[in-house]
Amino acid sequence: MSTIRVVWGAASAPTAMASYDAALAEAGIENYNLVSVSSVIPADTEVEAVGTAPDLGPAGERLTVVEARATTAGPGRVSAALAWAQSADDGPGLFYETAGEMDREDVERGVREGLAAGQELRDWSFADPRVTVESRQADSGQHTTAVVLAVYGDSEPII
Repeated sequence: MSTIRVVWGAASAPTAMASYDAALAEAGIENYNLVSVSSVIPADTEVEAVGTAPDLGPAGERLTVVEARATTAGPGRVSAALAWAQSADDGPGLFYETAGEMDREDVERGVREGLAAGQELRDWSFADPRVTVESRQADSGQHTTAVVLAVYGDSEPII
């Protein structure tokens, strides 16, 4: 059985890219090249919310992810949320992501609504959904990023 790890982080820095890099560092995946995929969880896959990723391989390799990401120049608030539900019988599942300049409750409500809509499109029987939310206040003069990512397995060589 394969494992998808859900990780998250939020950070502030002088530039938007620096805040994103620092948020990835909080999640433990700052040293990888991220390749985004849409939202389907393969059958027979365990999804585990871990917060910070363990060592997933050498720096510079590729990680496959589903990413919720929001960045703002303060003042303000950024929130990112990832919701998922898997088939009750070890079949496939779905991730849905929402992020933006909104509060924790709004981003969670939005990601739950999106996941429910995605579930309605499929004839799978789903277990109860799970949600992870990361939210951070952005101070004036700083950029702040919040991320929640589903990381598929370990890293792979990029070249």
